[in-house]
Amino acid sequence: MVTAVPRLVIAAPASGSGKTTVATGLMAAFAARGLAVSPHKVGPDYIDPGYHALATGRVGRNLDAYMCGPESIGPLFAHGARGCDLAVVEGVMGLYDGAAGEGELASTAHVAKLLRAPVVLVVDASSQSRSVAALVHGFVSWDPEVRIGGVILNKVASDRHEQLLREALDQTGVPVLGVLRRVAQVDTPSRHLGLVPVAERRADAVDAVAAMAAQVRQGCDLEGLLELARSAGALSCAPWEPPVVEAERRAVVAVAGGHAFTFAYAEHTELLTAAGAEVVTFDPLRDEQLPDGTQGLVIGGGFPEVYASELSANEPLRKAVAALAESGAPVAAECAGLLYLCRELDGRPMCGVLDATARMSERLTLGYRDAVAVSDSVLAVAGTRLRGHEFHRTVVEPGAGTAPAWGVRAADRRVEGFVEKGVHASYLHTHWAAEPGVARRFVERCRTS
Repeated sequence: MVTAVPRLVIAAPASGSGKTTVATGLMAAFAARGLAVSPHKVGPDYIDPGYHALATGRVGRNLDAYMCGPESIGPLFAHGARGCDLAVVEGVMGLYDGAAGEGELASTAHVAKLLRAPVVLVVDASSQSRSVAALVHGFVSWDPEVRIGGVILNKVASDRHEQLLREALDQTGVPVLGVLRRVAQVDTPSRHLGLVPVAERRADAVDAVAAMAAQVRQGCDLEGLLELARSAGALSCAPWEPPVVEAERRAVVAVAGGHAFTFAYAEHTELLTAAGAEVVTFDPLRDEQLPDGTQGLVIGGGFPEVYASELSANEPLRKAVAALAESGAPVAAECAGLLYLCRELDGRPMCGVLDATARMSERLTLGYRDAVAVSDSVLAVAGTRLRGHEFHRTVVEPGAGTAPAWGVRAADRRVEGFVEKGVHASYLHTHWAAEPGVARRFVERCRTS
């Protein structure tokens, strides 16, 4: 099957250049024109796709060549972009920055090549003029297989500054497709793990996305960008589809949501549904009981440390979660979910499913991980290999139970996480599209537990 959705990859020489503003603004600007825009994010980040979804009215999806494998990028893209008029892919870090020690793997450049998509380079021009040409020339010539089709200049100070930049870039042959003036920062507040998620500030986030769209409309050549997107090469791949399991009855799987648990990949719900689950979302900050008939529980990532007092105050739900886990029902918890299942978080009582405590730390733990399942669990049999990532500023003590969840190859080789009865709890974020058997096994256990 051939996928020919027009598409652009928005990249930059380094983080902080303005990729999110430009990518989100373009998504919103094109959507306002009546185009069906498919939003994508290179890498594992959960937060930017929330802003993308707000800009387009469609689910934001990740394209991670490390966790899912390079061969999955085209199919996952085609799945998300099916029926759309345009796809905008926001890059990660600098254009050529990939998984540490793995060359180009999982870099924006790598994903752009896999998608046969032209790249638009967003350059922070605030402290340069003629040197911008050397910078762009270097990025264009570094890898001839990466097609940089245009530049958007960000933080330009004046008309004279813009003239100098344009004159310098004339020598590179790379067209300038946008110039954004140095203006007050669009209101997208950050905290210890990056931007504050949309779910926690929806009204303000709507205003922020509108401001990004206005800035992009005013400063960018939308027609030129659309023409560039239409020059993308065709992809010869079938869209990814979650494997469907025929079941006489659907298992009720409760998935934590709300402000405290905002990290989730869209494909997880699709995989659970295809495997025979009725997925019901609940909010641990507000709901005092699990959804009726809950047979399994998924608690993903997020910010329980920010809402520890409110989570602790909801004692009826904490007891309901503990009772479900004690019954042996399947419980899958990642990162924030792990903290919620601990005995306490920063001294506040949590669910007490795990005999462990959690606390905030000044140290950021961040990076991709190669992992192997150490113990048989509701997610995988021992020996199953998956790739994932860690992203947290908390510490759980002890870091592993008597039956650990994963053996992890990182800077140190270690075991981590907990497998107890039907519980699988770990810091490791995984993408189940890389191994659809995870969702299938989990739902089957829900039916039989």
